[in-house]
Amino acid sequence: MTEKVALIGSGNWGSAVAKIVGGNVQKFDHFQNEVKMWVYEEQIDGQNLTDIINAKHENVKYLPGIKLPENIVACPDLVKTCEDATMLVFVVPHQFVVNVCRQLKGKISPKCKAISLIKGVDVEENDNGFQLITDMIQDSLGIRACMLSGANIATEVAEERFCETTIGYRNKEDGELFKQIFNTSTFRVNIVEDVVGVELCGALKNIIAIGGGLVDGLKLGDNTKAAIIRIGLYEMRKFSKMFYADVKDETFFESCGVADLVTTCAGGRNRKVAEAHVTTGKSFDQLEKEMLGGQKLQGTSTAKDMYGILSKKGLLKEFPLMTTIYRICYEDLPPIRIVEDI
Repeated sequence: MTEKVALIGSGNWGSAVAKIVGGNVQKFDHFQNEVKMWVYEEQIDGQNLTDIINAKHENVKYLPGIKLPENIVACPDLVKTCEDATMLVFVVPHQFVVNVCRQLKGKISPKCKAISLIKGVDVEENDNGFQLITDMIQDSLGIRACMLSGANIATEVAEERFCETTIGYRNKEDGELFKQIFNTSTFRVNIVEDVVGVELCGALKNIIAIGGGLVDGLKLGDNTKAAIIRIGLYEMRKFSKMFYADVKDETFFESCGVADLVTTCAGGRNRKVAEAHVTTGKSFDQLEKEMLGGQKLQGTSTAKDMYGILSKKGLLKEFPLMTTIYRICYEDLPPIRIVEDI
């Protein structure tokens, strides 16, 4: 069977991934050469962003200066992008997944499988109080979903600086197949049978990265940041095990776990904006608009989601770091409380 890959999303990370996937499908006979990439249409200097990408083979807004393979075809129509695909790569902000799945329901191949590169959870009224993105995709579309997450700052990946990533699978054949479209000599993929562990690491570390940025803004130093990272990893593991008993300890030592936590506390948008919150006194919403060029700040929204979950379950005192980060983001708690309240 020939596989056809479609990319759902074209931001900074989506475009970096497009470069890898577009190159890799050309190396194997069992992948079709063309890879459609769904682009939310925008006007750039009077031109459609999709037209610019297809003419210049570059996403001039979200990943300027990086050439995309010519077999990547930007498409503004979500359904047309995905209708004949057998492998869907979800790489949009987590807030958009529900609407994307709603539009695709009943319009994709029953042989399709998916992988999520999305770091976040969806708050919903079920037993846990939240739903994993992979579960949303599986339940909405009736297809299996893997998860990719790791210490992967998009621009560094696009510039082919060496890094690792982790794919979590439920079906090993799916995991191996998705590894083929992502693995390169500079983007090293390891696959593990733990979708949930990989996914929760990817979502929760963005909250802790806000803490890392607050520490930088307060100029508290490396020892303090190391403490925030350690406490953060402890709370991530505790939460994961509390809600999903079969999450594997080893997953926290993969790229999706401790490595991603370290890199997002050292670089990345959540850390950067949190530092600016301390040094400028501006709100996170205002800084998101000023600093991110249309990208979304995942750490604050995930902190809000987690606070809602923990609050309903009466668990706020069990997770003092995540709770304090939420209160700094949304209740004007002074940033110094990051160390006073934990």
